Amino acid sequence: MKVANTCICTRIRADFCASDCARACASTRARACARAFACSALVGLGLFCGHLTAQPSAALGTEEFGLTSKQLVESIEKVEGLISKCMREQGFEYVAVDYNTVRRGMNADKKMPGLSEKEFFARFGFGVATTYTGQPPQLAAGYSPGKEGLGERNVQIYKKLSPTDQVAYNRALFGENLGATFAVGLETENFSMLGGCTRKSVAQVFKAQQMASTYYNPKDALVNNDPRMKAVIRKFAVEMRKAGFDYAHPDEVEADIRKRLNALSAGATLQVDKMTPSQLSALKELQDYERRVATRYLKMRDELLDPVADKIEEELFARKAQ
Repeated sequence: MKVANTCICTRIRADFCASDCARACASTRARACARAFACSALVGLGLFCGHLTAQPSAALGTEEFGLTSKQLVESIEKVEGLISKCMREQGFEYVAVDYNTVRRGMNADKKMPGLSEKEFFARFGFGVATTYTGQPPQLAAGYSPGKEGLGERNVQIYKKLSPTDQVAYNRALFGENLGATFAVGLETENFSMLGGCTRKSVAQVFKAQQMASTYYNPKDALVNNDPRMKAVIRKFAVEMRKAGFDYAHPDEVEADIRKRLNALSAGATLQVDKMTPSQLSALKELQDYERRVATRYLKMRDELLDPVADKIEEELFARKAQ
């Protein structure tokens, strides 16, 4: 579950929101507002855009992107079929994988066999810079949620191509960011980095606002609009600053690591074995930082954020089920 910022309103039409939220969006706090899911979308789902007692809509699902389980399965099947069609039009073979394959890729995020979550975070942080090689996901030898979500048949199709065709294949499939696979985008609820046939296909199934980097799952936004959650987010920022990390919001942490790595690796196109000594030094520094900040984040999430979020979610969705 993502932890939304405290003001839920659209960055374009603040007049849709409750007056106090609208004033915040028009003020210097607009940056925080922009990270939350648009008020107009929440209203469309039957949710209240304000500070108190929002009620979940009967149409609101608990899966990624606010989908129900059935909607998620159907969306995955549609996207995969469209990716296959798009790749075929580009002259390449891509086998549309099923829901279970994509779900395995999603479930592989921040997990590794034989390691507990705490051990994974201690060794790999969020698994971003610490596992970066610059290799395409099909050639990954270790941790790779992206490879898992592509399915073995597509991995083998890729491996049988010539090196030149492999480059062209992944450019058609992923565009300029090799790490942005459909499964990873689903799990992180961030389609903004997708490219190629993957982005083209996802955009035909998901809504325009769901493709934006500012998208927020309406269920998570609803939970985090509760005053209790706002209070623990403020405390999170204080505790992170005490540890030497300047993050006002939980969602900023991993996103910051990805942004730094993207800049260092020229959009995930620079292989580690091709880096200069200064680039390798910068990568190691980022990896060490990632481990430290991720370990602190995990402690704050488990001890501070999740207990409150779980309580609020239980109240909201127990009420919905009645």
